[in-house]
Amino acid sequence: MKYSRILLKLSGESLAGEGNHGLDESVLEEYARQIVGVVREGCEVAIVIGGGNIFRGLAGERSGFDRVKGDQMGMLATVINSIALEGAVQLAGGKAKVFTSIRMEPVGELYERDKVVSELRKGTVCILSGGTGNPFFTTDTAAALRAVEIKADVLLKGTRVDGVYTADPETDPSAQKFETISFKEVIDRQLKVMDSTAFTMCRENKMQIIVFNMNKAGNLMTLVSGIKTGTLIYP
Repeated sequence: MKYSRILLKLSGESLAGEGNHGLDESVLEEYARQIVGVVREGCEVAIVIGGGNIFRGLAGERSGFDRVKGDQMGMLATVINSIALEGAVQLAGGKAKVFTSIRMEPVGELYERDKVVSELRKGTVCILSGGTGNPFFTTDTAAALRAVEIKADVLLKGTRVDGVYTADPETDPSAQKFETISFKEVIDRQLKVMDSTAFTMCRENKMQIIVFNMNKAGNLMTLVSGIKTGTLIYP
């Protein structure tokens, strides 16, 4: 395996499947199969999931919610998604454990870097929920922070597109895909890969990012095995 420890960032919207909200059982099952498959091959997997399929803090603010309260609701949404994925991984035959950024026992264990690393070494899929535990920070930032903390080999951003493009390929058919691209070029081109806080953290800590299509069956195994797929963003 090319990578022995990964941080996988998944969007909440991806768990909704074809719908805009809620959880799609078939998507959960497929993600769980892919995740358990790479763990069985010896790759340690930590996961951060967004909560946009249930509630998004910024949307709440536009609806009149206080931003802090809205972000707290978004944090809870990520916990719901994390519990769902935990169950799916267990049904697929893997071991999984939810860690939360704020105290929420018995829903999940409070996040502590050393405990997470210990569980990863045992082959447990560690699902790191609740974002950073603070308002005004996205789950992209949480993923970058946790990837650096646990010394992941790479941060994998699973999306519904197969990499980084010159423009949005879903709206611009002339958009061209990058096989590799530097952090500097992403900034210069003003490409939207992650929010600026998350992206800066990865850049300053030389944490490589790979953006790939998680919805294509087998893609995670392909990538972890070292076969090029998606777009690699390098320092």
